[in-house]
Amino acid sequence: MRIGILSNSLNIPTGLADLVRQVADAELEGFESFWLPQGFGADVLTVISLAAQKTERIELGTAVVPTLPHHPMVLAQQALTVQEATGGRFTLGVGFSHKSSMEDGLGLSYDQPARHMKEYLSVLRSLVDYGCVDFDGAVYQVSGNLHQPDARPFSILLGALGPMMLRIAGELADCAITWMCGRRTIETHIVSRIKAAAEQAQRPKPRVCGGVSVAVTDEPERARRRAASLFQHYAHMPNYRRMLDIEGVEGPAEIIIAGDEAQVEKQLRDLANAGATDLLAMILPVGELTAFTERTRALLLSLIGKI
Repeated sequence: MRIGILSNSLNIPTGLADLVRQVADAELEGFESFWLPQGFGADVLTVISLAAQKTERIELGTAVVPTLPHHPMVLAQQALTVQEATGGRFTLGVGFSHKSSMEDGLGLSYDQPARHMKEYLSVLRSLVDYGCVDFDGAVYQVSGNLHQPDARPFSILLGALGPMMLRIAGELADCAITWMCGRRTIETHIVSRIKAAAEQAQRPKPRVCGGVSVAVTDEPERARRRAASLFQHYAHMPNYRRMLDIEGVEGPAEIIIAGDEAQVEKQLRDLANAGATDLLAMILPVGELTAFTERTRALLLSLIGKI
Protein backbone atom coordinates (compact mmCIF):
# COMPACT_ATOMS: atom_id res chain seq x y z
CA MET A 1 0.00 0.00 0.00
CA ARG A 2 1.38 3.36 -1.04
CA ILE A 3 1.39 5.94 1.75
CA GLY A 4 0.70 9.63 1.16
CA ILE A 5 -0.54 12.71 2.98
CA LEU A 6 -4.01 14.24 2.59
CA SER A 7 -3.80 17.94 3.35
CA ASN A 8 -6.22 20.43 4.85
CA SER A 9 -9.27 18.17 5.07
CA LEU A 10 -10.38 20.09 8.14
CA ASN A 11 -10.91 23.32 6.16
CA ILE A 12 -8.28 25.01 8.31
CA PRO A 13 -7.24 28.23 6.54
CA THR A 14 -3.79 27.68 5.04
CA GLY A 15 -1.76 30.17 3.03
CA LEU A 16 -0.38 29.41 -0.41
CA ALA A 17 3.26 29.44 0.68
CA ASP A 18 2.49 27.08 3.55
CA LEU A 19 0.72 24.60 1.27
CA VAL A 20 3.69 24.55 -1.08
CA ARG A 21 6.01 24.05 1.89
CA GLN A 22 3.89 21.13 3.13
CA VAL A 23 4.32 19.36 -0.20
CA ALA A 24 8.06 19.99 -0.29
CA ASP A 25 8.43 18.75 3.29
CA ALA A 26 6.45 15.60 2.51
CA GLU A 27 8.80 14.74 -0.35
CA LEU A 28 11.88 15.47 1.75
CA GLU A 29 10.59 13.14 4.48
CA GLY A 30 9.95 10.35 1.98
CA PHE A 31 6.18 10.20 1.52
CA GLU A 32 5.03 8.73 -1.78
CA SER A 33 2.21 11.13 -2.57
CA PHE A 34 0.53 14.35 -1.49
CA TRP A 35 -3.17 15.10 -2.02
CA LEU A 36 -5.08 18.35 -1.90
CA PRO A 37 -8.88 18.67 -1.69
CA GLN A 38 -10.48 21.57 -3.53
CA GLY A 39 -12.46 23.59 -1.05
CA PHE A 40 -13.07 27.32 -0.96
CA GLY A 41 -9.47 28.19 -0.24
CA ALA A 42 -6.57 28.26 -2.69
CA ASP A 43 -6.97 26.77 -6.16
CA VAL A 44 -5.31 23.38 -5.76
CA LEU A 45 -4.25 23.04 -9.40
CA THR A 46 -2.25 26.24 -9.02
CA VAL A 47 -0.82 24.99 -5.72
CA ILE A 48 0.32 21.75 -7.34
CA SER A 49 1.95 23.59 -10.26
CA LEU A 50 3.91 25.72 -7.80
CA ALA A 51 4.78 22.77 -5.56
CA ALA A 52 6.07 20.88 -8.59
CA GLN A 53 8.84 23.45 -8.92
CA LYS A 54 9.98 22.63 -5.37
CA THR A 55 9.84 18.84 -5.72
CA GLU A 56 11.17 16.13 -8.02
CA ARG A 57 9.57 12.73 -7.41
CA ILE A 58 6.44 12.82 -5.21
CA GLU A 59 3.06 12.09 -6.80
CA LEU A 60 0.82 15.16 -6.64
CA GLY A 61 -2.95 14.70 -6.72
CA THR A 62 -6.31 16.32 -6.12
CA ALA A 63 -8.79 14.63 -3.80
CA VAL A 64 -11.03 15.95 -5.18
CA VAL A 65 -11.98 18.73 -7.61
CA PRO A 66 -15.79 19.14 -7.81
CA THR A 67 -16.99 18.60 -11.37
CA LEU A 68 -20.10 20.79 -11.39
CA PRO A 69 -18.27 24.17 -11.27
CA HIS A 70 -15.63 23.03 -13.80
CA HIS A 71 -16.53 22.33 -17.43
CA PRO A 72 -14.71 19.13 -18.52
CA MET A 73 -12.91 20.84 -21.41
CA VAL A 74 -11.68 23.64 -19.16
CA LEU A 75 -10.59 21.18 -16.46
CA ALA A 76 -8.82 19.01 -19.06
CA GLN A 77 -6.95 22.08 -20.31
CA GLN A 78 -5.93 23.06 -16.77
CA ALA A 79 -5.00 19.54 -15.72
CA LEU A 80 -2.89 18.82 -18.80
CA THR A 81 -1.00 22.02 -18.09
CA VAL A 82 -0.43 20.88 -14.49
CA GLN A 83 0.73 17.50 -15.75
CA GLU A 84 3.34 19.23 -17.87
CA ALA A 85 4.39 21.44 -14.95
CA THR A 86 4.88 18.41 -12.70
CA GLY A 87 6.89 16.48 -15.26
CA GLY A 88 4.30 13.71 -15.36
CA ARG A 89 3.66 13.36 -11.61
CA PHE A 90 0.07 14.63 -11.55
CA THR A 91 -3.07 12.63 -10.74
CA LEU A 92 -6.49 14.23 -11.12
CA GLY A 93 -9.18 13.25 -8.65
CA VAL A 94 -12.68 14.53 -9.35
CA GLY A 95 -16.02 14.13 -7.60
CA PHE A 96 -19.63 15.26 -7.65
CA SER A 97 -19.39 16.83 -4.17
CA HIS A 98 -22.53 17.36 -2.06
CA LYS A 99 -25.93 18.97 -2.42
CA SER A 100 -25.26 21.38 0.44
CA SER A 101 -22.26 22.97 -1.27
CA MET A 102 -23.15 22.60 -4.95
CA GLU A 103 -26.90 23.22 -5.08
CA ASP A 104 -27.57 25.12 -1.86
CA GLY A 105 -24.28 27.03 -1.90
CA LEU A 106 -23.56 27.61 -5.60
CA GLY A 107 -27.02 27.26 -7.10
CA LEU A 108 -25.99 24.38 -9.39
CA SER A 109 -28.31 21.50 -10.14
CA TYR A 110 -27.57 18.35 -8.17
CA ASP A 111 -29.88 16.29 -10.39
CA GLN A 112 -28.90 12.80 -11.59
CA PRO A 113 -25.29 12.69 -10.38
CA ALA A 114 -24.52 9.33 -12.05
CA ARG A 115 -25.59 10.54 -15.49
CA HIS A 116 -23.61 13.74 -15.05
CA MET A 117 -20.48 11.88 -13.95
CA LYS A 118 -20.60 9.30 -16.72
CA GLU A 119 -20.84 12.01 -19.38
CA TYR A 120 -18.28 14.20 -17.63
CA LEU A 121 -15.68 11.43 -17.48
CA SER A 122 -16.37 10.43 -21.09
CA VAL A 123 -15.58 13.96 -22.24
CA LEU A 124 -12.62 14.38 -19.88
CA ARG A 125 -11.12 10.99 -20.73
CA SER A 126 -11.22 11.67 -24.48
CA LEU A 127 -9.57 15.07 -24.09
CA VAL A 128 -6.87 13.79 -21.74
CA ASP A 129 -6.04 10.65 -23.73
CA TYR A 130 -6.45 11.93 -27.29
CA GLY A 131 -6.57 15.72 -27.13
CA CYS A 132 -9.96 15.89 -28.84
CA VAL A 133 -13.62 15.13 -28.19
CA ASP A 134 -16.87 14.83 -30.10
CA PHE A 135 -19.56 14.04 -27.58
CA ASP A 136 -23.33 14.54 -27.77
CA GLY A 137 -25.03 13.67 -24.49
CA ALA A 138 -27.96 14.74 -22.39
CA VAL A 139 -25.82 16.93 -20.11
CA TYR A 140 -22.78 17.75 -22.25
CA GLN A 141 -22.50 18.48 -25.94
CA VAL A 142 -18.79 19.07 -26.54
CA SER A 143 -16.75 19.08 -29.73
CA GLY A 144 -13.23 20.40 -30.01
CA ASN A 145 -9.48 19.95 -29.70
CA LEU A 146 -6.84 20.92 -27.19
CA HIS A 147 -3.54 22.23 -28.55
CA GLN A 148 -0.99 21.15 -25.97
CA PRO A 149 1.62 19.13 -27.89
CA ASP A 150 3.90 18.49 -24.90
CA ALA A 151 1.14 17.34 -22.53
CA ARG A 152 0.95 13.72 -21.41
CA PRO A 153 -2.12 11.76 -20.23
CA PHE A 154 -2.53 11.25 -16.49
CA SER A 155 -4.56 9.04 -14.20
CA ILE A 156 -8.12 10.11 -13.44
CA LEU A 157 -9.55 9.19 -10.05
CA LEU A 158 -13.17 9.43 -8.99
CA GLY A 159 -14.53 10.13 -5.54
CA ALA A 160 -16.95 7.23 -5.38
CA LEU A 161 -19.00 5.71 -2.58
CA GLY A 162 -22.37 4.58 -3.95
CA PRO A 163 -22.85 1.56 -6.24
CA MET A 164 -23.47 3.63 -9.39
CA MET A 165 -20.44 5.87 -8.87
CA LEU A 166 -18.27 2.85 -8.12
CA ARG A 167 -19.39 1.23 -11.35
CA ILE A 168 -18.56 4.40 -13.29
CA ALA A 169 -15.17 4.56 -11.56
CA GLY A 170 -14.40 1.03 -12.70
CA GLU A 171 -15.57 1.71 -16.25
CA LEU A 172 -14.05 5.13 -16.90
CA ALA A 173 -11.60 6.10 -14.16
CA ASP A 174 -8.37 4.62 -12.86
CA CYS A 175 -9.23 4.63 -9.18
CA ALA A 176 -11.86 5.25 -6.54
CA ILE A 177 -11.11 7.74 -3.77
CA THR A 178 -12.96 7.15 -0.51
CA TRP A 179 -13.51 9.09 2.71
CA MET A 180 -15.30 8.00 5.87
CA CYS A 181 -14.94 4.34 4.91
CA GLY A 182 -13.71 1.68 7.32
CA ARG A 183 -12.08 -1.65 6.63
CA ARG A 184 -15.34 -3.59 6.29
CA THR A 185 -16.82 -1.03 3.89
CA ILE A 186 -13.73 -0.98 1.68
CA GLU A 187 -13.58 -4.77 1.51
CA THR A 188 -17.26 -5.64 1.07
CA HIS A 189 -18.61 -2.56 -0.69
CA ILE A 190 -15.89 -0.53 -2.44
CA VAL A 191 -13.34 -3.02 -3.77
CA SER A 192 -15.75 -5.67 -4.96
CA ARG A 193 -17.84 -3.23 -6.99
CA ILE A 194 -15.08 -1.25 -8.65
CA LYS A 195 -13.10 -4.40 -9.45
CA ALA A 196 -16.12 -6.07 -11.07
CA ALA A 197 -16.89 -2.96 -13.14
CA ALA A 198 -13.30 -2.70 -14.37
CA GLU A 199 -13.20 -6.36 -15.32
CA GLN A 200 -16.47 -6.08 -17.23
CA ALA A 201 -15.16 -3.04 -19.09
CA GLN A 202 -11.88 -4.90 -19.77
CA ARG A 203 -9.88 -2.21 -18.02
CA PRO A 204 -6.85 -2.61 -15.72
CA LYS A 205 -7.40 -3.31 -12.04
CA PRO A 206 -8.07 0.08 -10.45
CA ARG A 207 -6.43 1.67 -7.47
CA VAL A 208 -8.46 2.19 -4.31
CA CYS A 209 -7.30 5.28 -2.42
CA GLY A 210 -8.58 5.32 1.13
CA GLY A 211 -8.73 8.71 2.77
CA VAL A 212 -8.38 8.06 6.51
CA SER A 213 -7.68 10.11 9.63
CA VAL A 214 -4.68 8.73 11.51
CA ALA A 215 -3.55 9.44 15.06
CA VAL A 216 -0.60 7.74 16.75
CA THR A 217 -1.25 8.37 20.41
CA ASP A 218 -1.34 6.68 23.81
CA GLU A 219 -4.80 8.23 24.28
CA PRO A 220 -6.92 6.83 21.43
CA GLU A 221 -10.17 7.73 23.16
CA ARG A 222 -9.04 11.34 23.27
CA ALA A 223 -8.39 11.14 19.54
CA ARG A 224 -11.87 9.73 18.98
CA ARG A 225 -13.44 12.55 20.97
CA ARG A 226 -11.49 15.01 18.84
CA ALA A 227 -12.70 13.26 15.69
CA ALA A 228 -16.28 13.28 16.93
CA SER A 229 -16.06 17.05 17.30
CA LEU A 230 -14.33 17.74 13.99
CA PHE A 231 -16.27 15.32 11.80
CA GLN A 232 -19.73 15.25 13.35
CA HIS A 233 -21.33 16.82 10.24
CA TYR A 234 -20.36 13.81 8.10
CA ALA A 235 -22.76 11.61 10.06
CA HIS A 236 -25.62 13.72 8.69
CA MET A 237 -24.52 13.83 5.04
CA PRO A 238 -26.36 11.11 3.09
CA ASN A 239 -23.38 9.82 1.08
CA TYR A 240 -21.22 9.36 4.17
CA ARG A 241 -24.08 8.21 6.39
CA ARG A 242 -24.57 5.22 4.11
CA MET A 243 -20.89 4.29 4.44
CA LEU A 244 -21.04 4.53 8.23
CA ASP A 245 -24.12 2.31 8.22
CA ILE A 246 -22.35 -0.29 6.07
CA GLU A 247 -19.48 -0.24 8.53
CA GLY A 248 -21.95 -0.67 11.38
CA VAL A 249 -20.87 2.38 13.38
CA GLU A 250 -22.67 5.35 14.85
CA GLY A 251 -20.33 8.09 13.73
CA PRO A 252 -16.99 9.18 12.23
CA ALA A 253 -15.11 8.80 15.52
CA GLU A 254 -15.32 5.02 15.11
CA ILE A 255 -13.77 5.16 11.61
CA ILE A 256 -10.48 6.84 12.44
CA ILE A 257 -7.27 4.85 12.86
CA ALA A 258 -5.93 5.61 16.34
CA GLY A 259 -3.69 4.04 18.97
CA ASP A 260 -0.05 3.45 19.68
CA GLU A 261 2.41 2.42 16.97
CA ALA A 262 1.56 -1.28 17.07
CA GLN A 263 -2.19 -0.67 17.10
CA VAL A 264 -2.08 1.78 14.21
CA GLU A 265 0.17 -0.48 12.16
CA LYS A 266 -2.28 -3.36 12.60
CA GLN A 267 -5.22 -1.19 11.51
CA LEU A 268 -3.33 -0.01 8.45
CA ARG A 269 -2.43 -3.58 7.51
CA ASP A 270 -6.08 -4.52 7.88
CA LEU A 271 -6.97 -1.69 5.49
CA ALA A 272 -4.42 -2.92 2.95
CA ASN A 273 -5.65 -6.50 3.27
CA ALA A 274 -9.18 -5.22 2.63
CA GLY A 275 -8.01 -3.96 -0.77
CA ALA A 276 -6.87 -0.37 -0.29
CA THR A 277 -3.90 0.21 -2.60
CA ASP A 278 -3.17 3.73 -1.34
CA LEU A 279 -3.44 5.42 2.04
CA LEU A 280 -4.32 9.12 1.98
CA ALA A 281 -3.49 9.93 5.59
CA MET A 282 -5.08 13.00 7.15
CA ILE A 283 -3.11 13.42 10.36
CA LEU A 284 -5.60 14.12 13.12
CA PRO A 285 -4.47 16.88 15.50
CA VAL A 286 -4.54 15.60 19.06
CA GLY A 287 -2.63 17.00 22.00
CA GLU A 288 0.55 19.02 21.58
CA LEU A 289 0.64 19.49 17.84
CA THR A 290 4.32 19.30 16.92
CA ALA A 291 5.21 16.20 18.96
CA PHE A 292 1.99 14.45 18.02
CA THR A 293 2.40 15.14 14.32
CA GLU A 294 6.02 13.98 14.35
CA ARG A 295 5.08 10.69 16.01
CA THR A 296 2.33 9.96 13.52
CA ARG A 297 4.43 10.90 10.52
CA ALA A 298 7.35 8.82 11.79
CA LEU A 299 5.23 5.68 11.96
CA LEU A 300 3.72 6.25 8.52
CA LEU A 301 7.18 6.75 7.03
CA SER A 302 8.50 3.60 8.69
CA LEU A 303 5.76 1.57 6.98
CA ILE A 304 6.40 2.75 3.43
CA GLY A 305 7.18 -0.27 1.27
CA LYS A 306 6.31 -2.69 4.09
CA ILE A 307 2.52 -2.92 3.90
